[in-house]
Amino acid sequence: MNRPSRQRDFWTPRAAALAVIVCLLAPGLFAQTPVKPPKNKYTPQQDVELGREAAAEVRKQYPVIQDERIARYLATLGDRLVKAAPPELDERVYEYSFTPVNLKEINAFALPGGPMFVHRGLVDVAADEAALAGVMAHELAHVLLRHGTANASKAQNPWLQLGQIAGIIGGAVVGGAKGEAIAQGSQFGLGTLLLKYSREFEKQADLLGAQIMARAGYDPRALALMFETIERTSKNTGGSGPQWMSSHPNPGNRTQYINTEADALTVAPAPDTSGFEAIKPMFAALPPPKPMRGAARVDAADEAATPVGVPGRPLPPPSTQYRDISGGRIFQASVPANWTALPSNSSIKVVPENGYGQLNGQTVFACGVEFGVVRAASRDLAEATDAWVSAAAQGNPDLQLAGTRQATRISGRSAIATPLLNPSPLGGRERITVYSTFLADGATLFYYLTVVPEQDASTFEAVFRRVGESIRLTEVR
Repeated sequence: MNRPSRQRDFWTPRAAALAVIVCLLAPGLFAQTPVKPPKNKYTPQQDVELGREAAAEVRKQYPVIQDERIARYLATLGDRLVKAAPPELDERVYEYSFTPVNLKEINAFALPGGPMFVHRGLVDVAADEAALAGVMAHELAHVLLRHGTANASKAQNPWLQLGQIAGIIGGAVVGGAKGEAIAQGSQFGLGTLLLKYSREFEKQADLLGAQIMARAGYDPRALALMFETIERTSKNTGGSGPQWMSSHPNPGNRTQYINTEADALTVAPAPDTSGFEAIKPMFAALPPPKPMRGAARVDAADEAATPVGVPGRPLPPPSTQYRDISGGRIFQASVPANWTALPSNSSIKVVPENGYGQLNGQTVFACGVEFGVVRAASRDLAEATDAWVSAAAQGNPDLQLAGTRQATRISGRSAIATPLLNPSPLGGRERITVYSTFLADGATLFYYLTVVPEQDASTFEAVFRRVGESIRLTEVR
């Protein structure tokens, strides 16, 4: 007789074992988000060289805190985060450093290759060490993912396409005044191009920073809370405080996705955080912190807010003493010692007192010189120059030729001098001369431009000629 088949009991020993395995693997079902570095045409060693040069300039210009106890604390915290970084991203050539600066803005920024600078203002508002560690981990993530040179890799700016990126600094998680990127070494405000991160890069840094925090023993939710504190502080100061979204835009739902990532992470045993409370009174004992604008050159995007005297007032005689300036590795020149350099992303204006500023609600470039580059529209120098002048004239319809174009030379290279006339915002007319030549790539136009009120042209003629003769193009093919 056939025996009835027995219904299989679901909870067999094998099923139980499988259940245990599933439980053990459950966290993996909600594993941390993979974060991969973007495309980058530069090498890690180039990141290091860039960061090393830029950091040297920061230390010259910023009020570095010399208290060894504070410096040692930040170095210890920074090293703890580096040890928690994914080994596949931590290049052996990196040169990490963690430098405190006595600046009031809630700010921190890391340069390619490892140097990091932490503002006193950030420590002042941090509720605990985890909050401070979160911002530092976020900045470390930008270094590990090489976001600065990844920006340069895809940039359309000719200075960056040529690889002339030495000497840039900037990029802050909470940058006041559009990130407060400065470029003392190169004289060009390239920081905002290299370190003004996209929302995609920001989210990557948030996620990787949260993962580093967890491995270092900090709850990543502290990073989300710190971002909320930063944003709240900005709103409470009417937007005049930390404007971190200018250089680190909010990818959206920031708190939500950081907290979601935190749910998927296992936080390592908490480290000893007593050092944080110990350094608080050390910061309080320091001299009052300086505002960023008083400590360093403002970002080129704020150039309009950096007047040099009052246009329309008399122009002082140029100094007989000259000083050298440089545009990264593109050029060097000598300018009157009493003139002020105003860098931007692809040019430098150098102006006398009352040569640049606000007049009747508009920014006026009344007198001085400008060095810059533009992408050439043609491989023919005359055509490329005409195209650039025509493009400039579109926004200035009264700009006109003031004579015959002349052949000349810049740094030993064939060049063209184009004389122009334009109505002056000061009244009367202004004389403009554009000197142009190709850089070594044959596709980028270098120009040297002079501008002066017509009545002052004879006074500045010799100065403009001397500056032009001093130009040395130093880029390599």
